[in-house]
Amino acid sequence: MSFARWLLAAAFFGLFSASTAAEPCRIAFDLGSSGIRAGGSAGATTARTDIDYLGPLWAGRGLEETEAATVAALRELPEKAGLGADCVRVGGGFSAWRLALQQDSAALAALLARLRAASGVAVLVMPQLREGAYGYFGARQLLGEQLTTSHILDIGGGSLQIAGEQSSFGTALGQKIWHRHLCQEIRNSESTPCTLQPMTGDELAIARELLAARLGEVATALPAAVSLTAISRPVSRGVAPAVHRLSGASGQPTGFSRPALTAAIERIARLTREETASLLGSPASYVAYLLSDMLLVEGLLQATGSDRLEVAELDLTNLPGLLADDRAFAWEQHYDCYLDRLRSQGLDAYASDPASCP
Repeated sequence: MSFARWLLAAAFFGLFSASTAAEPCRIAFDLGSSGIRAGGSAGATTARTDIDYLGPLWAGRGLEETEAATVAALRELPEKAGLGADCVRVGGGFSAWRLALQQDSAALAALLARLRAASGVAVLVMPQLREGAYGYFGARQLLGEQLTTSHILDIGGGSLQIAGEQSSFGTALGQKIWHRHLCQEIRNSESTPCTLQPMTGDELAIARELLAARLGEVATALPAAVSLTAISRPVSRGVAPAVHRLSGASGQPTGFSRPALTAAIERIARLTREETASLLGSPASYVAYLLSDMLLVEGLLQATGSDRLEVAELDLTNLPGLLADDRAFAWEQHYDCYLDRLRSQGLDAYASDPASCP
């Protein structure tokens, strides 16, 4: 990310200050549910490593077993990306880290303290709406005038965001978590992925009812008129091509209607995974999450009152927004205070004022 684009990001968030103009060297780490990415304010190159954070949490073991791999990544990724050795370093922990905070705030705070001591990186647990703001800005930066909708839809492994310039909704219902929820409720299985197909009409109805209950707050969080562009791979490489093929359309898929999606769901629900793969001309592993992803997208369109979903695949991260976030980097200077507040205030610790620390 160039310095000029970083300044633009800072202006977007209303967080830019004269002090950061004099000291622009920052490194940020995006800690998602399946890995870490690193990037800097003075360069466009990013580096990534894969780490499974959701698995240990689902097993009730916390994140302690990921500590060594996380420390190694925090130390090594800046060098791999060619970033400055003396830059200030801040990490944003997102869906998996919010889950870890919910499970045991004291254990997570202790782990974050050890990560800081071993790597020099201050990792903050970021609220869902802040993540949504990062996502919308990143999409606007990458798509420019090609972004014609009011909001973006970003479905990750652990959470999803419907993010706009003025309003956002986010929840811990990403691809893997929603699929796991269906496995538990419909198949009575703790395995992920489980075999959802074939599904009966009654099972489809149960799945839709479960999703409607989980998305009940969408209507109050977002305005009545919402248009959506999906930017993540579960849609751009899974749902959209499948709907496109099943509807008999030609060319590259740029979006689809809600009726076309519902028709595709009804067509594959009663097939086996192998039959679905054959119908789509894809390996069976390709369709492991396809039906649950389709149901998730259908439910989101229903909840937002949207009749169509546009699609644009982006290599989107939280790095540009995080690099521009002066509050996050102010917490780097008061990290012990942040950890104290994290233990007592939870996610609200981020929104409190670092200047009020002793």
